[in-house]
Amino acid sequence: MSQFFQIHPETPQPRLVRRAAEILGAGGVIVYPTDSTYALACAMGEKEAVERIRRIRDLDERHNFTLACRDLSDMGNYAKVDNNGFRLLKAHTPGPYTFILPATNEVPRRLQHPKRKTIGIRVPDDRVAQAILGEFGEPVMTTSLLLPGDEIPMTDAELIRERIGSLVDAVVDGGPGGLEASTVVDLTGELPQVVRRGAGDPSVFES
Repeated sequence: MSQFFQIHPETPQPRLVRRAAEILGAGGVIVYPTDSTYALACAMGEKEAVERIRRIRDLDERHNFTLACRDLSDMGNYAKVDNNGFRLLKAHTPGPYTFILPATNEVPRRLQHPKRKTIGIRVPDDRVAQAILGEFGEPVMTTSLLLPGDEIPMTDAELIRERIGSLVDAVVDGGPGGLEASTVVDLTGELPQVVRRGAGDPSVFES
């Protein structure tokens, strides 16, 4: 059974934040809150943890994972972005958006889209997520917690623990989760393209 942390959504307790970061650093998988839904996360270099997440969500090899970053300063090592793209990112992060960008060579191949060589980048506007990312010190690989057969994400950390606690190393309870995943915006073309509508307002990218 996983560890279970109740972290205050406004004033996260440093001791519990540190423990969540330690679990990530040891190759673990955690469930944590974001500004959209609860999500699964692991460290980038942990192949076994990535495969555990694939099994939990029943994802195939074509699934495009996302890097959750503390802020845009973390992003430059992993994604290529031009001036226009950077202005869009700056205007809409942190927030409930995932931006698809060309991946740099720093991104492990298994986290890239296999054909397009792209990566999703996310800066969540959630204090618990921000605290964990800040303590961990580098981006984490992440994906929304939408379990096989479910129509909507689970929003209650206690119920998440009951259902998949044996499959992860920690469940971080940061209060009620959202029902919509992040809005996904592709910035690899000349114009932004909304490829998934979600918790973020898509109209700001549609002309």
